[in-house]
Amino acid sequence: MKSSFQEISDAFQPGYNVNFSIEKPDGSILLTLTGAQGVAVKRYIRAAQWRDQTQLQRLITSLKFSLAIEYGEPPLPTAGELRPAL
Repeated sequence: MKSSFQEISDAFQPGYNVNFSIEKPDGSILLTLTGAQGVAVKRYIRAAQWRDQTQLQRLITSLKFSLAIEYGEPPLPTAGELRPAL
């Protein structure tokens, strides 16, 4: 099983450099995604989000949609979003 940090990194690489910083004593971290145009996202992630698989997948999906809206690109699918065509 992958660590939460590895799952987040895998979801956004190679398009973005992924950096994690421990910011708060409660276990929250600061996620920074940097692309060719500079910093694309800085987001605090609560410990509950990166420790719970469901919340982690929601976070990744939310970040992908935010990036897609910001840069006018289609969002990258996550493993849970891949569904067969009908």
